[in-house]
Amino acid sequence: MNTEPGLEGGRGVPVGRYAPSPTGAMHLGNARTALLAWLHSRAPGGRHLLRFEDLDTGRVRPWAYDLIRRDLEWLGLDWDAESVQSRQLDRYREAAARLDTYPCTCTRREVQAAVQDSAGAPHGAEPVYPGTCRDPGARHPDRPAALRWRVPDARVCAHDRLTGQTLCQDLRADVGDLVLRRNDGVYAYHLAVVVDDAAAGVTDVLRGADLWTATPRQVALQAALGLPTPRYLHVPLMTDYRGERLAKRGGAPPVSALREAGENAAGVRAQLARSLGWPVPDEVEVADLLPLWRAALAGTRLA
Repeated sequence: MNTEPGLEGGRGVPVGRYAPSPTGAMHLGNARTALLAWLHSRAPGGRHLLRFEDLDTGRVRPWAYDLIRRDLEWLGLDWDAESVQSRQLDRYREAAARLDTYPCTCTRREVQAAVQDSAGAPHGAEPVYPGTCRDPGARHPDRPAALRWRVPDARVCAHDRLTGQTLCQDLRADVGDLVLRRNDGVYAYHLAVVVDDAAAGVTDVLRGADLWTATPRQVALQAALGLPTPRYLHVPLMTDYRGERLAKRGGAPPVSALREAGENAAGVRAQLARSLGWPVPDEVEVADLLPLWRAALAGTRLA
């Protein structure tokens, strides 16, 4: 049964996590999400996990693992356990084998063309796979195949604990058959995070608001696999003075550069807190932010 995890008989503790991709240095936007994830785990006395999401090995930078660890420690953020996705492939393989799947040899261009021809997606919307390869005769045996999940004909909803919003999607009309493993053998993000969170006993997932629209399909995977659904909280992304999202590709300043330049971690924490609209002094200890997070969670007011 797909149920929200709870604190059984008061004996359990909340479990949260921060899950960076080691594709480069951690910038201030990443750091703010890491800080909030830590605060959310620690405020009720819960456990906090660090998980490196490194399945896309072509983008991984080997030096980034240790750099991220150093930056988190410098910011005063600790963790109780650590995991690495690239070491969990058997777990993903077993989960995919429990679902109704089929091989898919369609290219991205073919999917986009099929959707446009059928007027199946409005301008700017994410294309919904039209199910071409559900028909074995439509597959190309000479191409490498991805693995798609034949989604059920169902409506699934996700709830955001921070904002109180509920987002519902029709799996076939709004999502389409999901790729669980790419044609290069890399397991998909949605499958991996669902399996990882369940295996680690994660009860609370705090992450960026850019992942909110993907949450219903993860809830659907949890239901299909008989896994619990954690509580989800999606926080605003940090932006620059132009209102544009901080990103590695946009030249967002890395935390490591500040650390190596001798900046004070307490001052950087204050900068992150002020970007949320929190009234803090020029320097602040991480523990002093716990009451502010509790108040923000109660009022759901974040910048």
